[in-house]
Amino acid sequence: MALFEKFKSGLQKTRRALNTDVRDLFKAGAILDEEMLEEFEGRLVRTDMGVDAADEIVAELRKKYLGRTVDPTAIAETVNEKLRELLSGESAGVGAPGAAARSGERIEEENADPLARLNVNPDGPTVVLVSGVNGVGKTTSIAKLAKLLTDAGQSVVLAAGDTFRAAAVEQLTTWAGRIGCEIVTGEANSDPASVAHRGAVRAKEIGADVLLMDTAGRLQTQTNLMNELGKIRRVAGKQIEGAPHESLLVIDATTGQNGLSQAEKFSEAAGCTGIVLSKLDGSAKGGVVIPIRRRMSIPVKFVGLGEGLDDLAVFEPAKFVRALEI
Repeated sequence: MALFEKFKSGLQKTRRALNTDVRDLFKAGAILDEEMLEEFEGRLVRTDMGVDAADEIVAELRKKYLGRTVDPTAIAETVNEKLRELLSGESAGVGAPGAAARSGERIEEENADPLARLNVNPDGPTVVLVSGVNGVGKTTSIAKLAKLLTDAGQSVVLAAGDTFRAAAVEQLTTWAGRIGCEIVTGEANSDPASVAHRGAVRAKEIGADVLLMDTAGRLQTQTNLMNELGKIRRVAGKQIEGAPHESLLVIDATTGQNGLSQAEKFSEAAGCTGIVLSKLDGSAKGGVVIPIRRRMSIPVKFVGLGEGLDDLAVFEPAKFVRALEI
C-alpha cells in the first residue's frame, strides 16, 4: 500500500465520523440554526480535536451560513479549510498545508526525509531521547524510527534503556538485528542512565549518525520516574554536547485528550521537542493532533500507520489534512 493510502486509511475512522456528522446534521435545503451548530460542535469535540478548535470551526460556519439555506458541500469545504488553517505552520521544514493540500502536490510522494523533522547535531551523533507511558508503542516506534533513518542512509545505535522490562530489551535487540544497527543493553533492573552513558560512548566510538535512547514506560504522575528522565538527559549531555538534541514523546492516538495531559507533563521532565503519534491506524481520535499543536507548540513529527517496521511516516500537515478532508 502506498504511503498516502496508509495515511488515509489510518484516518479513516476520524474522516468517516466527520463526514457522517456533516451529512446527517446539515441537510440540503434546511435552514442552518444554532441547534445544528451546537450538535456539530459536540461531535467535533468527540474526535478529540479539542473545544477550542471545535469552537473556531463552528464560529466560521456561523459567520458564513447561519440563517441561510444549507449547502452540505460548502459546509464541508469550510470545515476542511479551517482544518488546514489550524494545522498551518506546524513546524519548519515541512511547509504549511495550504495549496499542496488542495492541489495534491507532493501528497503521493513516498516518505519524506526523516532528518528534516529532527534537530540534527551537525557535529554528530544526533541523540534522540524517546519517552512515553506504558503501552503506547514506544519500543515499537523506536524500532520503526531506526528503520526509517537507516533507510535514509544514517548509521544508528540503539540504547535499550528500558532495563526493567526484559521483553522490551529482547524485542529491541531482535529488531536491531533485522534493521542492521548496533544496540547497547544493560543488566536487568540496572540504572537506565548507565545505558544512556554507554550508548553515547559507543555512538561516538563508531562515528554513528544517530543514537536512539529508549526509556522505561512511566505514568506522567510518577515523580521519581519522571526525575529519572532528567538524569538520563544530563548523562547524555555530558558525553555529547547538546544531547539530547531531540526528545520525542510517543502518544497513543487512541488515548485522545489524555494524550494532551501526557504531553504537558512529559514536556516538563523530558524537554519534549516532538511527538510520535502511534496507532493512528486504528483510531477515531486523529483530531488530537490539533490541540497538541495549539496548546503545546510541540509538533507531531512522526505517525505510526501500522504494525510493520516500515509503517512509520514523517508527519506532513498537508497529507494529514488531505487524508482527513470530508
